[in-house]
Amino acid sequence: MKNGKRLTRQQKGVLEKAGLNSNNWLIYKNINGELHLIHRDTGNKRIIKAC
Repeated sequence: MKNGKRLTRQQKGVLEKAGLNSNNWLIYKNINGELHLIHRDTGNKRIIKAC
């Protein structure tokens, strides 16, 4: 499992617009305008466009 990091304020805004709760997700990669996220509890991965 990748080591997730806390989200910045700007990244939290992107997550809220995508309909996700920012308290439940950690970021493990930020490449080319995509946020690669991992769920805190379940370990599920998700990719979201940051634009």
